[in-house]
Amino acid sequence: VQVVESGGGLVQPGGSLRLSCVVPGHRFSLYYAYWFRQVPGKERELVATISTSGATIYHDSVKGRFTISRDNAKNTASLQMDNLKSEDTAVYYCRIPNYDWGQGTQVTVSS
Repeated sequence: VQVVESGGGLVQPGGSLRLSCVVPGHRFSLYYAYWFRQVPGKERELVATISTSGATIYHDSVKGRFTISRDNAKNTASLQMDNLKSEDTAVYYCRIPNYDWGQGTQVTVSS
């Protein structure tokens, strides 16, 4: 069963986007949630993690700009991305243990 990501798009440097990840079923509250990103030719990179209790960890490159959150009632994990930079351009994926990878959502930061 796949997760479903959405919310990507084209944004200018300094802009914001909010990504969402809907997790089918009713077990989301039992799992950590992760956001990864990938650019062509590079390995998938872990951007942010949120535990079942809401504790968060971020990659150094996004600290202070990105915020990961979860809504267990809606089976949704989100990634608020502010002050976006061109180097944030990538396909973003949500990862939930025991679920298949989704299709990802493209984020392009360009003027």
